[in-house]
Amino acid sequence: MSPEAGTTMRAAVYRRFGGPEVVHVENIPRPQPKADEVLIRVHASTVSVADYRSRSLDLPPGLGFFGPLSLGIFGPRRPVLGMDLAGVVEQVGSEVSLFAPGDEVVGLRGFRFGAHAEYAVMRETAAIARKPANLTFDEAVCLVFGGLTARGFLSQVELPAGADVLVNGASGSTGSAAVQIARAMGAHVTGVSSARNHDLVRSLGADEVIDYATTDFAADGKTYDVIVDAVGNAPFARVGASIKPGGALLLVVGDLHSMLTARRDSRRSGKLVTMHGVPSTAADVTYLVELAEAGRFVPVIERHYGLDEIVEAHRFVGTGRKRGNLVLRLT
Repeated sequence: MSPEAGTTMRAAVYRRFGGPEVVHVENIPRPQPKADEVLIRVHASTVSVADYRSRSLDLPPGLGFFGPLSLGIFGPRRPVLGMDLAGVVEQVGSEVSLFAPGDEVVGLRGFRFGAHAEYAVMRETAAIARKPANLTFDEAVCLVFGGLTARGFLSQVELPAGADVLVNGASGSTGSAAVQIARAMGAHVTGVSSARNHDLVRSLGADEVIDYATTDFAADGKTYDVIVDAVGNAPFARVGASIKPGGALLLVVGDLHSMLTARRDSRRSGKLVTMHGVPSTAADVTYLVELAEAGRFVPVIERHYGLDEIVEAHRFVGTGRKRGNLVLRLT
């Protein structure tokens, strides 16, 4: 082994904002764990809509001004994308007690990014847990981004048995997770998707499905305890009348107007309107792992890509036609 072999790693890197072609593979320094961190050999990550938006700066209406402030004004502040990972702990810091080398784990780096690389570090107290024993690395990583996003929103509402939940965009990574989590919470779930995805959405536990191309769920007179919008086309002004008294609109995707008016709409209507999910913890990851081990959360994978196919992965996620997750294999 050359001296350089233990100090560098391959990673998908972007040095400027733009189209899929700005992402390329480089050898960059391998991170070293601090005292409270673990070093993970990444086996799989996903290429998500968050990676697409961060790379392209294609943001919801009104949010274009804020993107560069968080992502970088003159260039990407964090040149390696990737919010989630599944892999094996390779090294632990001196203060780490929860994990040991050889442990198989899944975790969320979130907007720290950095998972589209052969190695990544995470604090042992972050959103990380042991991988489900019954899932491969490719499958396990699909619990994280969409699952924790859905969990962060749905944990803000109480769902009595039989509560009516509608998931708009039920076939994407977050939507497919929201269907399964709401179902696990005892809800009666209606999924909105294209007709070609109805069988998938039903297989995930949806009791009813709606084809958005033929039916406007906000105009058919039905009401729901909770509406989860994972698309970005269901602002309160459009769907407020479809929410039961005391219900909730969970805006996983929304524009600046929805962000600015959420509190006002909540106050005036008595219904919860929010664009903010609860921050994820290790307990949330463990919750998803336990659902998966019990067969109540089934990962949805659209395609697999190798690291050298990263441009193709970004190109596909940009089409908006993704079902579930795009897995990026790092080994």
